[in-house]
Amino acid sequence: MARSDRSRTALLDAAERLFAEAGIAQTSDRKIAEAAGNSNHSAVGYYFGGREGLLRALLTRHITGLEPRRQEMSAASASLLDDVRGLVVPATDALGALAAQAGEGKPTWRARFVRAAVHDPQAAEILRGLGDEAPAAARIVHAIVARLDHLPAHIVRGRAALMTHIITSACAEHEEQAARDTTTPRWQATGDFLADAITGMLQAPVTQTHQRPH
Repeated sequence: MARSDRSRTALLDAAERLFAEAGIAQTSDRKIAEAAGNSNHSAVGYYFGGREGLLRALLTRHITGLEPRRQEMSAASASLLDDVRGLVVPATDALGALAAQAGEGKPTWRARFVRAAVHDPQAAEILRGLGDEAPAAARIVHAIVARLDHLPAHIVRGRAALMTHIITSACAEHEEQAARDTTTPRWQATGDFLADAITGMLQAPVTQTHQRPH
């Protein structure tokens, strides 16, 4: 790997950790450079053009890494559970690979960074604009919606949004707990549990009332 590529990767890894620990808005570009061992405090601007470019690179790295497995699982899907697993399992498998790379009992930060990103206005806006980077994920979501066409449309929209929230929050909490306990996260079991639970939630009965959830 070229020196410039190593410097860029070090900045990405440092930013991911600091954003996960302290929050995106609370972390300066200077702190990221220092944590990456870069003496140039303007390194984020030099390598990424600023904070927006850094966030875009971090989110793209995460999203595109999931796509090959999601394409494979989407092509083989024959049920709602298969569709949901196509969203969940590539993410938990990727987190498991990071944990294996880190080593026994050592923390990882990816899931907590993603949670921070979806709650940060700038990062969330970037994430919404990266749809073209994740065509397999979009196909899976469309397949899930199609399988739920017997439910009212507003219920399907609400449950689809809840599905994303569950995956993001549960993975971050599992990663956080493992870091506190200095244990290795059980990502395969977590993926199986989440896929089963989300599939059940998506198919749950609908209580008829006069009010819709906001």
